[in-house]
Amino acid sequence: MIRNHVLVCGGTGCTSGNSKKIFERFNALIAENNLTGDVQSVMTGCFGLCALGPVVVVYPEGAFYSQVKESDVDEIVSEHLIKGRIVKRLLYKDTIKEDGSGISSLNETGFYKKQMRLALRNCGVINPENIEEYIAYDGYAALAKALTEMTPQQVIDVIKASGLRGRGGAGFPTGNKWQFAKDVKGDTKYVCCNADEGDPGAFMDRSVLEGDPHAVLEAMAIAGYAIGSNQGYIYVRAEYPIAVARLNVAIAQAKEYGLLGEKIFGTDFSFDIEIRLGAGAFVCGEETALMTSIEGNRGEPRPRPPFPAVKGLFGKPTILNNVETYANVAQIILKGAEWFSAIGTEKSKGTKVFALGGKIQNTGLVEVPMGTTLRTIIEDIGGGIPNGKKFKAAQTGGPSGGCIPSSHLDIAIDYENLLAIGSMMGSGGLIVMDEDTCMVDIAKFFLEFTVEESCGKCTPCRIGTKRLYEMLEKVTKGAATQKTLDEMEKLCYYIKDNSLCGLGQTAPNPVLSTLRYFKDEYLAHVNEKRCPSGVCKSLVSFFITDKCIGCTLCARKCPVSAISGKVKEKHVIDKEKCIKCGVCLENCKFKAVERK
Repeated sequence: MIRNHVLVCGGTGCTSGNSKKIFERFNALIAENNLTGDVQSVMTGCFGLCALGPVVVVYPEGAFYSQVKESDVDEIVSEHLIKGRIVKRLLYKDTIKEDGSGISSLNETGFYKKQMRLALRNCGVINPENIEEYIAYDGYAALAKALTEMTPQQVIDVIKASGLRGRGGAGFPTGNKWQFAKDVKGDTKYVCCNADEGDPGAFMDRSVLEGDPHAVLEAMAIAGYAIGSNQGYIYVRAEYPIAVARLNVAIAQAKEYGLLGEKIFGTDFSFDIEIRLGAGAFVCGEETALMTSIEGNRGEPRPRPPFPAVKGLFGKPTILNNVETYANVAQIILKGAEWFSAIGTEKSKGTKVFALGGKIQNTGLVEVPMGTTLRTIIEDIGGGIPNGKKFKAAQTGGPSGGCIPSSHLDIAIDYENLLAIGSMMGSGGLIVMDEDTCMVDIAKFFLEFTVEESCGKCTPCRIGTKRLYEMLEKVTKGAATQKTLDEMEKLCYYIKDNSLCGLGQTAPNPVLSTLRYFKDEYLAHVNEKRCPSGVCKSLVSFFITDKCIGCTLCARKCPVSAISGKVKEKHVIDKEKCIKCGVCLENCKFKAVERK
């Protein structure tokens, strides 16, 4: 009988920290110590707390070991698995009880207790490469229910009543999309999954595919039954090798078990799924560009209408949902529309997964009910801003979203609220910025990404975003005027109104939102030729104050020898030689170097 289960995170973050070698070391020591019958080791998906990886959790105690090294495995095996003594030095500190008497449940920690893991329910719980573990957690029960107890229309009605909206960005009602495709007559229809996660800092879909691939396969089969399709395609970026490998394993297992292929569950319904690899083009996250790419053509968007539900992949009726949307479907079929619609807000039902990154203590994957405030995510779940810095803004929706200032920290996050303040939900990237962030520079960063990723098909996006980026460069170099700002805003609205697809239409959002909430920073760059955050190098200068004691450390560290002075005498920075790298500021122990 198994006495202990050792779960090792096999997500991309922990894998980059050598979690595979940690897993192999556990297996070797378990065998060496004749523990094979008592201890089972499992490589799982992401636990969420990526900042603390590699992560190892040992049950039944629930010991959450963080930042584990291969060299730590011997101690965990000898102390915990053999002697029954938890290795406290490796525990995630928030799980240690204040009186030191033991450890708390993960669900009681600040990071987890306000989360509700629905799309991520099996991530960090099961072995994603073992279909039997997925089945043990009600896997494929929803598909069985749909095929044997429900009509296609009843399936769609449940999805409609649940209020599930697309988690890929726009938030279109999923049930309505399925209904449109079902109502279109045609012998051939397609079900597509968008796993082309291109937003900087976003890794929600990747983590679901790595930790629970069968959830997506099951949902796509249900969608196929609902609209009358027998073929599905998963479009996933080639930069996700772990996700692709686990999808291939899952598809093969589902076919072996008769859960994909011909006459599933003995019914007349047949459904198969194929993987198509994307080359990393951001524009292929747009539905028509994605389908064009699957067809083997250059990924460019097509004008709509006709919409994909009428004329999509290979000119046939097609539905496209993203990974997170599909991850909710099976649970809705099993537990009912009322269960799902009871979570969230009036117009935004269920939960949302966010990839929390930037200037935040707890970088990782977070899933919260719709309507949770930004403050709760940043302060309670995220652990606040490191180094005692103040929160300045949060970017949601990636390059298509906007920056949310501290004045909206208590906003309840849902589709409508974010749009109302000039941002958007997007696929779920949430980048946190502190007081040292230059918001003009942030707008330039996201716009540079869009310029590089534009497919070039339409003039407003191809040329307009480039001109907008050039204007922002002028601002950050102190070469802009008030007229430049006025022209920038005018160009933003032109690009929004005239671009062909969502990429171009939303490209100006980072600029418009920062102009709206941080206009004073733009004016400082333009009128005072000053970057208040000290980020834009053209507008920054370093100088040495009277606090200097002549220790010579700054002069020795300067990479271009721009600092001179005698020992025990105040030093001076040569402005002509200075490259404004900030090394002097970082290394001065007496706070004698200042930036302005």
